[in-house]
Amino acid sequence: MASIHANRIGEIWQQRMDSLREYEVIRDGNVFGTNLFNNAVLSSEYDQAREKLRQLEKQYAGIEFDTLFPGKEILNEGGVCISLESRYPLEIAVIDVERLTRDILADLTLVRGIGEITRRRLNTRGYSTIADLVQNPKFRSSAWQVLECLSGGNSAEIMDMIGSRHAKSHPFILGTAGFHEPEDYVFLDIETLGLFSRPIILFGVGTIEHGKLCIHQYLLRDIDEEQAALIATMDHLSGDHLALVTFNGKSFDYPYLQDRLAYYGMGSTSLITHYDVLHFSRRRWKGMFPSLRLFSLEREILGVCRTDDIPGAMVPEFYETFLKTKNCGPLVPIVEHNRQDVVSLALLFFRLLGESYGCR
Repeated sequence: MASIHANRIGEIWQQRMDSLREYEVIRDGNVFGTNLFNNAVLSSEYDQAREKLRQLEKQYAGIEFDTLFPGKEILNEGGVCISLESRYPLEIAVIDVERLTRDILADLTLVRGIGEITRRRLNTRGYSTIADLVQNPKFRSSAWQVLECLSGGNSAEIMDMIGSRHAKSHPFILGTAGFHEPEDYVFLDIETLGLFSRPIILFGVGTIEHGKLCIHQYLLRDIDEEQAALIATMDHLSGDHLALVTFNGKSFDYPYLQDRLAYYGMGSTSLITHYDVLHFSRRRWKGMFPSLRLFSLEREILGVCRTDDIPGAMVPEFYETFLKTKNCGPLVPIVEHNRQDVVSLALLFFRLLGESYGCR
């Protein structure tokens, strides 16, 4: 039944591909020319991407999919999809959990009812930590709630507790990653056929295995493979102590996954610990660079310069060309773009961790 449903989905989306464009081509330097479009592509980028597409079609004409993308087939209840794997060395930041815990306990404002003025007054009366407040009749109950939350070691609950008193990008929230082992981290980036309610064509998942970043990419050879790739991706998000790491994923990637799960009647995932690197990047580097998008930060912070990348808004057109011609060339920059996104995401995450609560 699932395969029949998937085949029908593929037919429907094949018919709708011609109307996928969701961006406007604007003159170089015209930052106000986006009108009502959600994305804008500079004319120079657009021309370069179209030329790149023609070159790819010519370069990879006649080359079989398996030759260009050697991977393994994944079979599950949603059907079949292809999995591409690659590994990268990286330096994993080690969090000083003791220092983090001391700093959290010293922040009396985490206790409900205590602001800066009250904190200063309590400090002068000898209350230096939240633990001290269990002796205070007025704040005893609220202090116990914070201490119990911390002792539970549930990073999602601790993040919510801190987020209720501080900004979501507060260093304490990033520091809660120290309650996880590196193997708990799941780095996620997706490539889609447009904005919400359109298929995901490539799922990029990064995990830490034996001290290296292992990237699993579930690539659709046809639209009807989305459900299988979705299930394969969600298997990575089913751990008891996982920590999801994304870039703008709280606004895009994770809600998009939820939307696609609902589309297939698969239900939603339970609450998980989620670190959105965009939020922490804004706090750390706001005003320092013209843009805080991932490709800009990787260039400014990591020294990564992409040479043959394509605008994300044009990914649907490249994928559409692959579907129509069966020429695998247009998939090459999509796969490379997604892989680099996952690598840069992991590198930025550990960079931020190291700067905030890394062991000195």
